[in-house]
Amino acid sequence: MDVSVTLWVLTIVGLAALIAVDFFIGRKPHEVSIKEAGVWTVVWIALAGLFGVGLFVFRGGQPAGEFFAGFITEKSLSVDNLFVFVLIMAKFAVPTQYQQRVLLVGVLIALVLRAAFIAAGAAILASFSWVFYLFGAFLIWTAWKLIQEARADEEDEEFEENKLLKAAERRFGVADRYHGTKLWIQENGKRVMTPMLVVMLAIGTTDVLFALDSIPAIFGLTQDPYIVFTANAFALMGLRQLYFLIGGLLKKLVHLSYGLSVILGFIGVKLVLHALHESGVHVPEISIPVSLGVICAVLIVTTITSLMASRKQAAAEAAGVEGEGAAKDGVDARPGRR
Repeated sequence: MDVSVTLWVLTIVGLAALIAVDFFIGRKPHEVSIKEAGVWTVVWIALAGLFGVGLFVFRGGQPAGEFFAGFITEKSLSVDNLFVFVLIMAKFAVPTQYQQRVLLVGVLIALVLRAAFIAAGAAILASFSWVFYLFGAFLIWTAWKLIQEARADEEDEEFEENKLLKAAERRFGVADRYHGTKLWIQENGKRVMTPMLVVMLAIGTTDVLFALDSIPAIFGLTQDPYIVFTANAFALMGLRQLYFLIGGLLKKLVHLSYGLSVILGFIGVKLVLHALHESGVHVPEISIPVSLGVICAVLIVTTITSLMASRKQAAAEAAGVEGEGAAKDGVDARPGRR
């Protein structure tokens, strides 16, 4: 899709305006309610839908289909980010009323870093078509790794600070407590970071690790940098509200990793087939409608099976507790037993 510089500028300005509105509406630190998170989640999804419809009206069905496939893929992969965000919030003991500000700035940092990744990826793919093989193989490997991690079922997972974050803490120092929403304070005559800035950087830079699989994944659905960027932007900008909306539901999505591994593996195969086709090998290519259908079907099935498994596990645990209670009461009720 041929995108002019003017359209790029208008798009970035429009996204910046939406982010500014989101920021000023929620600028006062407060605990986000389920209702507020739900309303804003619907707003961001509706805005993404309107953008996709606009692409369909002005550019046709192909770009619109690529956008929706990319948006749904990035949105589903970003849900996996929320597990790590929960760990980061717990690690730095972020007060509830400050969490929305942390997520807003952290997501903005992530969006800027992803934009750089997208620009680099587009330039590489435009110059070296064989990179599709690497992207495809990497996604298939990532899919297998996700399955292995899901089977390991590591419940005692903890967030570990990356090297960039540790270097910043050593260089500038960190205050021992939060100071409202301030990012820097003067302490003993020295300017130091507050934990608020540290946790923002943690969320923003940690997202880079997720971009390593999400960016190749969306390039497997479309090679248009404009669609890749806008799909990422809309997926990330609604992530803050999604954090508060489904925070309690995350533990119930026990099969999410399996679903994401299927999606990544599917897109990896699609990339390899596309690379073979570009090399002159006559192989079938997977169309965008088929890709969109597979992605949606996998997410629906994964969600349903996750909720069923969680409900079954909760019922089994409740039955076990009741059984232990009955046994204890029976023992205590015997004459001469304590």
